[in-house]
Amino acid sequence: MSEGYDPEAPSRPFRARGSFASRCEACRMPRLHCICAYRVRVATRTHIWLITHRIEHYKPTNTGRLIGDCIEHTRVFQWSRTEPDPALLTALADERFEPFVVFPDDNDDYRHRVVGPQRVASSERIPVLILLDGTWRQARRMFRRSDYLAALPVVPLHSARQTRYRLRKAASPEHLCTAEVAAELLSRIGDSQAAAVLDDYFTVFNDQYAAARRDAGTPCLSDAAERLLARRAEQR
Repeated sequence: MSEGYDPEAPSRPFRARGSFASRCEACRMPRLHCICAYRVRVATRTHIWLITHRIEHYKPTNTGRLIGDCIEHTRVFQWSRTEPDPALLTALADERFEPFVVFPDDNDDYRHRVVGPQRVASSERIPVLILLDGTWRQARRMFRRSDYLAALPVVPLHSARQTRYRLRKAASPEHLCTAEVAAELLSRIGDSQAAAVLDDYFTVFNDQYAAARRDAGTPCLSDAAERLLARRAEQR
């Protein structure tokens, strides 16, 4: 086995659907469906750290990046099974932060670590939500194979909400995408303004991307788009 070999690496360069389309360099959307005009930045007490599976970096349908577009205190780290991101390890060791891993409480092995959203909201340090940004299968692998997360409290998300994400087929309607999870948890811990902005931005992204796939023109302004435009005008 040669030095540097990664048994989980793709056998050939990854080519995402739509990777050859002409895209906006800022939002990565097809240029006709650029969503930069709807971007609103919101500051939150709670920080968000995304640990992103390397394949997700290539996917224009990834919703984790929407969080960074809207939430000021967002950091992105790339996951590696064998070489954890040094910047992530440094951040985890920083005593200013209290990190919580967002993951389902469906296993007795770590159920003793499970806490509710109110525990995040009441933290005396800077609370951090760590989101595992990938497919559900990838997220499970990241959670189980990341020793540096093994001692952190786990925040599950119990919600009756069903996904509105139309760009990939979820295994279950209850499987929310990364941006939906972040919006739901921000709402539950009291960051309601940030949750609303992120939820609206996700709606615009979802609508515009779906129109791009149909080769349709720019869709009529939704209520979510109108709200974001109004917020941008207020911030100027």
